[in-house]
Amino acid sequence: MLEALRRGSTGWVAKVLFALLVFSFAIWGVADVFTGWGRGAIAKVGSQEIRAEDFQRTFQNEINMISQQAGQRISPEQARAAGLDERVVSRLIAWSAVEQHADKLNLALSDEALAEGLQSDEAFAGPDGKFNRFAFENVINRLGVSERGFLHLRRRDEVREQLTSALVNGIAVPPAMIELMNTWRNETRTVDYFAINADKMVKVPEPDDAQLKATYEANLSSFMAPEYRKLSVLVLSVDELKKAIEISDAEAQERYEHTKADYDTPERRRVQQIAFKDKAAAEEAKKAIDGGKSFGDVAKESGAQDSDIDLGLISKDRLIDKKIADAAFALEKDKVSDPVEGRFATVLLRVSDVQPAVTRNFADVKDDVKQKLARERAESELQAHLDQVEDQRSGGKTLKEIADELKLQFYEVAETDRNNRDSAGKTAIPLTDTSALLTTAFGSGLGIENEMVELSNGTYAWVDVSDITAQKQKSLDDVKDQVKALFMTQERARLVADFADKLVERANNGEAMSRLATEAGAQRVSETPPFNRTTEPQGMSKAAVARAFTVAKGQAASAPDTNDKTRIVFKVTTVNPAPALSETERVTIGTDLRNEIADETLGEYVMALQRQLGTHIFQDELRRVTGAATGDDVQQPHALSQSTSRPDINRPGN
Repeated sequence: MLEALRRGSTGWVAKVLFALLVFSFAIWGVADVFTGWGRGAIAKVGSQEIRAEDFQRTFQNEINMISQQAGQRISPEQARAAGLDERVVSRLIAWSAVEQHADKLNLALSDEALAEGLQSDEAFAGPDGKFNRFAFENVINRLGVSERGFLHLRRRDEVREQLTSALVNGIAVPPAMIELMNTWRNETRTVDYFAINADKMVKVPEPDDAQLKATYEANLSSFMAPEYRKLSVLVLSVDELKKAIEISDAEAQERYEHTKADYDTPERRRVQQIAFKDKAAAEEAKKAIDGGKSFGDVAKESGAQDSDIDLGLISKDRLIDKKIADAAFALEKDKVSDPVEGRFATVLLRVSDVQPAVTRNFADVKDDVKQKLARERAESELQAHLDQVEDQRSGGKTLKEIADELKLQFYEVAETDRNNRDSAGKTAIPLTDTSALLTTAFGSGLGIENEMVELSNGTYAWVDVSDITAQKQKSLDDVKDQVKALFMTQERARLVADFADKLVERANNGEAMSRLATEAGAQRVSETPPFNRTTEPQGMSKAAVARAFTVAKGQAASAPDTNDKTRIVFKVTTVNPAPALSETERVTIGTDLRNEIADETLGEYVMALQRQLGTHIFQDELRRVTGAATGDDVQQPHALSQSTSRPDINRPGN
């Protein structure tokens, strides 16, 4: 899951793929094109503010894109856990700085250049590969912007890309660097190795009081009791309001009659389509199919791949061209249509699967209808309840008194740390999303009336702090068992390392690895296949692989095993220099290095812009929007910290 997030959050295709084009526009967050201004700004770069709604829209767009790539829905919590929110903030700040630099340089794009770019953009091409007005309108309709708004976004996107491209287009990679990278990547080695049987060879004596005390004092930070807070929490949620709402059968029946189509599943068909330049070509292809050629073979002859002709399992309304839709849904399964002259091209159609329509009556969906009605009513009543709570807060009532009077959820939390755990390690607040709530609680003080906190799924909460137990050092007596366990682990590792060092010394003095393996309690000496720096052959840990490339042929060394339970002792038996590069490999390595240099160049450029313009983060607003950090542990996104941090900026034109 996290790997999918990392892949999705670093990929960049500047102009070719429509999905990333949409995302690129979202980055700009042009409020007067999409929506009105929101509650506040999360950051300010020079004279330009980055609004909270811009962040939220961009963050959600990237989650949607990554979810599509991962093949499963990524939740905002999972995205935050992977640091996606920080990457989005970093990227918004980076592009804001670039835009202001472009404005300072008076860079602009003429109407003619903008039109030329649109004409050649594949996102707006019809079946004939040329610009298609209908395709263009379809794109901006899906974006939810006007034509003027879209062109405004496009112009700014192009100017920004031209500026950053100018910085990296002239980068050249020296041939010597390519050869050096080839040596690093493709040199391989083999080793003979064995793992020490630590349980058999090392016995750790019980620690005495002096050793326990020394271990405790050397690791004081590991034995701290966290800060705990006693909280009063009032919760108002749509789900709880919904439980008190009764929906009659008559109301549900009336809603069902108006929304019946929402509960029915239309007929769906898996449709394949081959487009031709004219009707004559389509007729020739149909004759070939009738003569025995397969639909797929004809598609390949026309230059299409299987992925190009498969429209997927779709309902009739998903086909934009009505004439093609009518033909596809009148066609028998596995039959090929006669040429169909659509609005944009003449096509042949084939249907490989038919899923009949499913109609659900009122009895089938009554409960669903009632749930939807109840939720709608609860959502409509929510604001009134919010106003009631705020009015009573202003009147001086406690959260407990408000909860009793309005019959809302209330929790008296005896103690919780920043991670929603009590001193016994149990969940302190029984809510699914507590990050923003705990951020407020641990950023507050005694007697302070805090602002309402918005949680997920239509839930709101208020929190008061009634007591604070400061972080404190646990005594040695309280943590003696943990201290003993730490001592045993550390001492075991030290003894194993000392034993391994002696074995390595003997191996380097010429003793046979087989004899040393026997003394180490290993069953045998194993030999690896050739491996490079980025592979991890069976039996070798990453640490052992890295160490193997630091010693000469015939020399021995040791490294921790994968689980850090023992050590691997090995001797390098062969060193295979990297083979000469083919031209294709040379180009690949050169491209990789060029991209890395470009990333570094753009990173330094944006960092310099941010220092020159000045970047200020509105931490309170950022915490409110993300809900990702707690209390004093809030960290700025990595691009927003000191000048040594690298901004997250996508490389254009890749």
